[in-house]
Amino acid sequence: MGSLAHLPRFFAQVWRTSPSLTLSSIVLRLMRALQPPLALYVGKLIIDEIVRQTHVASPGPSFSDWLSSGRLTHLAQLLLFELALVVASDVLARAVSFVDGVLSELHTNIVSTELMHHAASLDLKHFESSEYQDRLERARRQAAGRSGLLSQLFGQAQDIVTVAVLVAGLVSYAPVLMIILLIALAPAVMGEAHFNAESYRLSRAKTPERRELEYLRYIGASAETAKEIKLFGLGGFLAARFRRRADEIFILNRSLALRRNLWGGLFASIGTLTYYVGYAVIAWRTVTGQFSVGDLTFLAGSFLRLHGLFQNLLVGFTQVAGQTMFLDDLFSFFDVTPSILSPAKARPFPSPIRQGIAFENVGFRYPDTDRWAVRGLNFRLGAGETVALVGENGAGKTTIVKLLTRLYDPDEGRILVDGVDLRGFALEDLRAHIGVIFQDFVRYNFNAGENIAVGRVEAADDQPRIVSAAERSLADAVIEKLPMGYEQPLGKRFVNGRDLSGGEWQKVAIARGYMRDADLLILDEPTAALDARSEADVFERFKALSHGKTAVLISHRFSTVRMADRILVLEGGRVLEAGSHADLLSARGRYAELFELQASGYR
Repeated sequence: MGSLAHLPRFFAQVWRTSPSLTLSSIVLRLMRALQPPLALYVGKLIIDEIVRQTHVASPGPSFSDWLSSGRLTHLAQLLLFELALVVASDVLARAVSFVDGVLSELHTNIVSTELMHHAASLDLKHFESSEYQDRLERARRQAAGRSGLLSQLFGQAQDIVTVAVLVAGLVSYAPVLMIILLIALAPAVMGEAHFNAESYRLSRAKTPERRELEYLRYIGASAETAKEIKLFGLGGFLAARFRRRADEIFILNRSLALRRNLWGGLFASIGTLTYYVGYAVIAWRTVTGQFSVGDLTFLAGSFLRLHGLFQNLLVGFTQVAGQTMFLDDLFSFFDVTPSILSPAKARPFPSPIRQGIAFENVGFRYPDTDRWAVRGLNFRLGAGETVALVGENGAGKTTIVKLLTRLYDPDEGRILVDGVDLRGFALEDLRAHIGVIFQDFVRYNFNAGENIAVGRVEAADDQPRIVSAAERSLADAVIEKLPMGYEQPLGKRFVNGRDLSGGEWQKVAIARGYMRDADLLILDEPTAALDARSEADVFERFKALSHGKTAVLISHRFSTVRMADRILVLEGGRVLEAGSHADLLSARGRYAELFELQASGYR
């Protein structure tokens, strides 16, 4: 019952989708709800009229005698009215099906869009947590999986109106029939409620396993993983692992379905038996003269229809309640709120940066960990300065990037840009002035121009800007080789898609940074997939094009970092050494040690 509290929110969501379609569905269903009891009552009138005519002397032997006497007029009117009801029923059914189909599809699209918008607003920590990933997976499934609830919910409302009208007619004849109906349906309702709750608990408990199945299904049949799967012979291993996990869920679902059907059959038998008790009561009262033959047909039809409607309504009620349990998965995700927000009164981000960026005693721990990723971190990035961050894995390099871009906020200390705390800027304004290229950049299955334009999507129609960004990153030579140029779909997911080499993709990704034309450029291992010549070309251009801009460069290649104005050596989340390449080599410290280790590999 508690899960039904989600229904008002669900209906509000449906209303937002399309008020006109929602209202149309309600009106059409109201009209459909009145048709069955009206048809039953007209049927009663027809039977009574026929019986009445059989007890009156015939006006003549021929049909023309009956027609001229006017004795068939009322019956003909009733038959025509019944025909109109049948035709209207079919028309209304088709209209409801059409409206509900369109509304359901629109609702699914709207919810999916809202889901993507909300997911984009959440903190990075939500996506780096397995618990939140489970929640996101459940929400994704419900965004498309609850569209059937819309038709079922409106169908329930339609049945309620029909039941109300039929009950009013039935009670006026024989109130005892209502008691018989309720006794017949109680076991089925309780059984459905129990098994709906069981089904939801099983589905929720197996969310991690279902995510694993989706992952196995993806890597087992994906263009991105095909090479390794063939070379390592992983096909059988992945299929067997998928089968084991799928069989575990299948066995549990089969057991639940078997118990549900066995108990459901028993409860249905009880309902059928009780129904015939009520039918016997109607038949007896007709034989004893309490009901007419028309009353018999109306009551028998109403009782039969009510039996089916009550069962559908009450069982449907438990099914709706069961589905609203799943709505909790959707709405609980929408209820997750980000902690990294823009301030109420935001300061404009300085463009260009004049004083520089300062880390003051910055400390940060990732959620659900006790280890400090960085702590006591103090350093400055001068305006227009290119600073390289080096250090072994886990030294804190990428964490600094995440803090600079406010993907996370420090637990201690603060980060200042021209003397203003990062938290004083609007998030959109801050990130609009920062261009970041990660080593694990996304390879979008869009066309080449769109792959560059994602660097600043609001300028996606600015073709000269896209071309300029490609030229600055050396991606123009890559695109010139493509048959369709900037319109060429990239990747193998869609028709006419062309895949690129790792180095070619990297040039396209670097173009996104130039597309942004940011005041702060951050390159996290940006040339890892490039050969030595291409890397030298890229950084020669980068050095020239980043003139006057503040830049942060992360790389394990010392041939790359030596071009920086200053190098920070990180260890254990702190700055161990700082200086130019020559200064650090002459200091014979950690940087010199790491440089010597790398240089020895080329001797």
